[in-house]
Amino acid sequence: MDPVSVAPIEIEQTETGGAPSEVPEPDVPWVTIVHNDPVNLMSYVTYVFQAYFGYSKDKASKLMLDVHHKGRAIVSSGSREEMERDVQAMHGYGLWATLSQDR
Repeated sequence: MDPVSVAPIEIEQTETGGAPSEVPEPDVPWVTIVHNDPVNLMSYVTYVFQAYFGYSKDKASKLMLDVHHKGRAIVSSGSREEMERDVQAMHGYGLWATLSQDR
């Protein structure tokens, strides 16, 4: 019986001469941004942040003040799917919200 021969494995080399990296780029987190509007009261925005996100009154108030004074605030971060859910929830409460990739 003839010995079994095994074909050599070819590994693609990178320009630097090393083996290619198999590690994927980390997923950049997404954020939910709530924007200021002329309709909702500050107390209501604070209530929404407490009720939906479970934030303390202090944290919810700080975020509401950012929305009021800066025109917007990042209220949550995570996967795109989670942020799409949060944006939809903010719309359900009557708040103007968008999602964006965090940079």
